[in-house]
Amino acid sequence: MTPYSTRRSKLIAQMRAMGGGVAVISTAPEAARNADSDFPYRHDSSFYYLTGFTEPDAVLVLVAGKESKSILFCREKNLEREIWDGYRFGPEAAQAQLGFDAAFAIDAIDSEMPKLLADMPAIFYTLGKQANRDAQLQGWLNKLGGQARIGISAPAAIHSLEPLLAEMRLFKDASEHAIMQRSGQIAASAHRRAMRIARPGLREYHLEAEILHEFRSNGADSPAYTSIVATGSNACVLHYRAGNTELKDGDLVLIDAGCEFESYASDITRTFPANGVFSGPQKTLYEIVLAAQHAAIAATRPGQRFIDGHNAALRILAQGMLDTGLLNKNKVGTLDDVIANGDYRQFYMHSTGHWIGLDVHDVGAYREPGESAAEGEQKPWRKLQPGMVTTVEPGIYVRPGEGVPEQFWHIGIRIEDDILITADGNINLTSDVPTAVAEIEALMRK
Repeated sequence: MTPYSTRRSKLIAQMRAMGGGVAVISTAPEAARNADSDFPYRHDSSFYYLTGFTEPDAVLVLVAGKESKSILFCREKNLEREIWDGYRFGPEAAQAQLGFDAAFAIDAIDSEMPKLLADMPAIFYTLGKQANRDAQLQGWLNKLGGQARIGISAPAAIHSLEPLLAEMRLFKDASEHAIMQRSGQIAASAHRRAMRIARPGLREYHLEAEILHEFRSNGADSPAYTSIVATGSNACVLHYRAGNTELKDGDLVLIDAGCEFESYASDITRTFPANGVFSGPQKTLYEIVLAAQHAAIAATRPGQRFIDGHNAALRILAQGMLDTGLLNKNKVGTLDDVIANGDYRQFYMHSTGHWIGLDVHDVGAYREPGESAAEGEQKPWRKLQPGMVTTVEPGIYVRPGEGVPEQFWHIGIRIEDDILITADGNINLTSDVPTAVAEIEALMRK
C-alpha cells in the first residue's frame, strides 16, 4: 500500500466509527491572475495528503458503507490540451497508477454523486471552503430529496472533515519525515548561500534572488511562503517582504525563508551581520535569543506541553531584557512581574512556534482534544508526541523608544528551526545552517 491509500483507509475507519457515510474532498481551484494567465497552481493540502494527485479540477470521494471505496473524479485525458498545459492522467491511468477503486471524469460527478449518497447516513464534508462545491452538494441532496417517494433517502447528517484530517496530518509518518528532512536541507543550503554572498552594498532583493536560485537548483517546488529578507530597521517588521533597501555596514540582516519540496514546507530564520562581524550590542542580543532557542528546543520533547518551549524561551528573553536595560527593573519589577504583566511584549510579541507540514502553518489543535476544561477555562495545551513537527523561533525586536538604550535601536533578531518530535527527544530538521556567532562569522569569511 502507498502512504496515500493507507491514509484513505484510516480516514474511512474513522468514518465507520462515526456511523459511516460518504466523504467529499476537493482539491484547490485554479485562480486567474489576469487576462489569459493563472497564478501558479498549488493543490489543496488535505486532498494531496490522501491522494498524491496534483492536477486541478479533481474530487476524492470515500465511501464507508457496506464496502469501502475510494473514488477519484478528475479531468478527462485530452491530448490537445496536453499540448498547452502538460500531461493529464485521465481517470483510467489515475485509477491504475494511484490505487483508487474507481475513477470517473469530473464531468460525471453530478450524475454519479447522487447514486453514491443514496441511503447513506451522513456526509463528511467541509462547508465554506468552495462556494461552487457547496452549491453542487446542495444540488445532489435536492435530487435525492425528490426521490423520497420511491424509498431513497438523503444523508441525514453532515460532519466536518477538518477535525479528522487535521488530527491525521498532525502526526507525520516516516515518508513525511524524509521529505521534510530534504525540504529543510534545501532551505538550509539557501540560507548558507545568502550568508556567503551578503555584503554591504547589495540590496535585499539580491539575497532573495540567491535564495530562490538555491531552492530551484536543488529541486524544490517553490518557496513555502513569501521570503522575508530584512536589513536594518526592516528586521523589526515581522512580516516584511524583501524590498530594495541596501545592506549597510554595521546593520544586521534577518532572513526568514523556506521552500516547498514534494509539497512539504520548511521554515528557517537566521540573523547575521551584513559585514560579517557582529557588533557588541548585536552580539549581546543575539546570544540572548540563541540561548532562548536552545532552551525552547530542549523543552520540545515527548510529554511536554506545546507551550513549554515558549515559556522556556520567554524566561530567558525577559531576563535578557532586564539585564541589558531594555526593560527598566525599577519600573517593571522582577522577572516574574515582567512575564505576568506582559512587559516583554514591547520587544517580543509573537509565540515561539507553530506546527509545520504540508502547510507552513500546518493544521492540528494546539489544545488537548482529549482533556476537559473547567468551566470558563480553556483546555490544557497539547502534549507533544512523536511524529509532530513544530518550529521554534524566539526573537527580539527593538524599535526606538523612550528609555530604550540607543545602542540597541533598530536591531531585529529571530532564530528559527523545524523540530521533529521523536520517541526519545527531537531532531532538528534544519540544523545544516549555523546559529552560533563564531560559526556564522566563519561562514561569511569564506
